Amino acid sequence: MTNKNRRDFFSTMVDGVHGAALASILGTEFFQAPAYGNSKVFDLAVKPPHFKAKAKSVIHLFMNGGPSQVDLFDPKPKLKQLAGTAPSRELSFAISNGKDAGTLMPSPFEFKPRGKSGIEISSALPHLAECVDDIALIRSMYGEHANHEPALFLMHSGRTIASRPSIGSWVSYGLGTENQNLPAYVVLDDPKGLPINGISNWQSAWLPPIYQGTRFRTEGPPVLNLEPRQEIPMPLVEAERELLRKMDEAHRKDRPYQPELDARISSYELAARMQMAASDALDVNKESEATREAYGLNDPATASYGKRCLMARRLVERGVRFVQLYIESQIFDSHGDLQSSLNYACGKTDKPVAALLKDLKQRGLLDSTLIVWGGEFGRLPISQGNGKAAGRDHGPNGFSVWMAGGGVKGGTAFGATDDIGFKAADDRVSVHDFHATILHLLGLKARDLVLERQGLKERLTDQFPARVVQEVIA
Repeated sequence: MTNKNRRDFFSTMVDGVHGAALASILGTEFFQAPAYGNSKVFDLAVKPPHFKAKAKSVIHLFMNGGPSQVDLFDPKPKLKQLAGTAPSRELSFAISNGKDAGTLMPSPFEFKPRGKSGIEISSALPHLAECVDDIALIRSMYGEHANHEPALFLMHSGRTIASRPSIGSWVSYGLGTENQNLPAYVVLDDPKGLPINGISNWQSAWLPPIYQGTRFRTEGPPVLNLEPRQEIPMPLVEAERELLRKMDEAHRKDRPYQPELDARISSYELAARMQMAASDALDVNKESEATREAYGLNDPATASYGKRCLMARRLVERGVRFVQLYIESQIFDSHGDLQSSLNYACGKTDKPVAALLKDLKQRGLLDSTLIVWGGEFGRLPISQGNGKAAGRDHGPNGFSVWMAGGGVKGGTAFGATDDIGFKAADDRVSVHDFHATILHLLGLKARDLVLERQGLKERLTDQFPARVVQEVIA
């Protein structure tokens, strides 16, 4: 044995400490998965809320592109008085393309009081105007970014950066789902193409993959390869599934704390259960002709979005927790020809959305289903371009969203922008406040819905302060 002096001894001991630390880190990384904890079970079983919930499910009607608040929900008579005048210095700097900055531009649409509540809604939304007493309109939303990509991330995940879980994933994580034969979080995107940021809008990120949104197609089979290629006697099918289940469990037992593996096995099991449930849930041909007509399925302009709205009702009716709808990419991005652009977007969505509200209400489902409508930001009160070709640029400083059902105080208009609709002024509502309010209606406390990851308690609202907008809750 080689003799070692004092320096050698302490040098070797330090190596040992480093080695022990490295072994501990590697062991934790590969075998204990600290991002998810060592013993927590991640599944879609129904979980109790933090307190008694007002809503059981959510239908999120996401309006891609940024609907113009001053043309749809936020009338500004001052814009008529100031029409054609130069904008303030602050407003001029807000437009993303300075050379296109125009003058203050009033809305080409008429506003008038609607329903018993007297809330003013634009003539561009005649069908929603019939439902105004069921909605809570928030006119004082504000965001953090004027570009679509970060604004979309903010609205879906609470931050303007990528790789964070979406609100649908958080809700699925917190509550599970009542129907184990369908996904907890379903996405019905537009057949014409994915929205900006693509599937990142419904990602689970570092939440366990089992909570990621599941896309259902609205044309053709809802899920590809869902049906078996050939008919097999049911006893044989059941025996085959039982054998696969046992093999999966044996495989999983040898590989603990692997959330990706758990999610993959769970997805296979869910796919088997979905073979009947998904096809039935999304078969709108089973609806009456009157219902199909109400949703606009017989009109080419409204058929696509109407079908998705009807599918959403059928899904929440069957216990799906969170359903998210998208419309064709950037349909509300009205940079030019404002009136025609908004007429096109509202013409596709207004009737189906109103039909969804009325249908849920008639079936007794509106009280337990929270409807959320809005985009990633609004528009500026100045023109972009000139003449009839003029539109509006992005306006994140003040915009409108609305909610209905699920414990919401219908016939409510809350908050206000300034005199020209540029920025939120009274009772300002941040995206974090908005998220906290949605979670609250589902019986979840934003501060307590956490996942411990790398020593940090992660939340949908992140570490930002967030208040529940009690004023819109019944």
